[in-house]
Amino acid sequence: MKKLFKGNSEPSEDKGAEPEMSVDVSNKSSITDPNYTRDKMFKKGVSFMADDRMDDAVQSFEKALQIDPGHVDSLLKLGYARFHMGDFAGATESFNKVHEIDVTNSDAWNLQSLIYYKQKNYDKALSCVEKAIETNPTDGMFWYNKACYHSLLNHIPESIESLKRSIEIDVKNAKKAVRDKDFENVKADEGYRRIVEVVVLESVRQGYHKVGQIVWTTMLGKAEVEDAARKLLEKGLLIKVEVNVGLSKVDEYEIAPELAAKIGVEKKGLFGTTKKTNPLLVQHLKAISEAVQAVKNAIEKGDVEDVIAKMNVFIDPSKSGAQMIEHFFDEHRDIRLFKARLLDKGYDYLQANKRKMLEMFDHIESQVTQRLRSETAQNT
Repeated sequence: MKKLFKGNSEPSEDKGAEPEMSVDVSNKSSITDPNYTRDKMFKKGVSFMADDRMDDAVQSFEKALQIDPGHVDSLLKLGYARFHMGDFAGATESFNKVHEIDVTNSDAWNLQSLIYYKQKNYDKALSCVEKAIETNPTDGMFWYNKACYHSLLNHIPESIESLKRSIEIDVKNAKKAVRDKDFENVKADEGYRRIVEVVVLESVRQGYHKVGQIVWTTMLGKAEVEDAARKLLEKGLLIKVEVNVGLSKVDEYEIAPELAAKIGVEKKGLFGTTKKTNPLLVQHLKAISEAVQAVKNAIEKGDVEDVIAKMNVFIDPSKSGAQMIEHFFDEHRDIRLFKARLLDKGYDYLQANKRKMLEMFDHIESQVTQRLRSETAQNT
């Protein structure tokens, strides 16, 4: 049904690590870094999880927590591993410890909601995920889970509204939703049918122009695809063209030119390769680049209120929040953390972490510049 945890948290360099738990204390990193042993245990645990070795993962995270009982990442992953093993009581214990340290931790609330979901206690699942959203309203996964719980509770308007919010943050959630059995209760709703239209439109944008191709890529029924395509034609978002295939003609759908100019399209080339033309991506990257310059200037000046205001641009989904989640997920999380600490500790925290903040935004700027050069070269 749902993504349980952030997918980029398993470091590939540790995948396939041996099960032994000893640590080479002779490595000079263990001398210069007081958290070396804890972090090594944590990474081993993550590696074991990637290999689906949950028992070994639990042992690694427990060793990390023996060294540092307040290490939130180890507590979260320990709870996640226990969840996968069906140890819901143990997982809940881990998430409760996280909330003793930070009651606003959104990942712990979301994961706790999934425990209640598995237990079919949808009211409590909904309550938990709402707490996750209170802390982090820009996470599409949280909104998607909220939509599922509302659907299972037969709260149709609330489910549709939450699902729309999820799709606004990440359009891929629309494609996931049309195949998710948790939404059986809302499929007759007009709002849900508009979500089907979004899925069909996105499929055409990605270069699948025939009804059969759209059915194959979306897992929708043929009648659903044809009905959605008809409505999109009526709205002027799609156009239908006849293409000669041998001695017969086949209907294909294309994005209307005005819309294509705004959202970009993908064209299938020879041997199935795809050439992308995406002016909207370029626009988003330029907006992020401008926001980076603004926040760096505010950090250099040491104006805490201005730094917080400039950081909001990277968090707010109506600005660059959704693009940051898609292209700079880790940095988006770090910016949220920096903002929370600045709100709590103010000028002293800014001065102590100025270099770290500037390095992070320099990295974002470098990546944005590379992407912009790539897009420009591709479209010339």
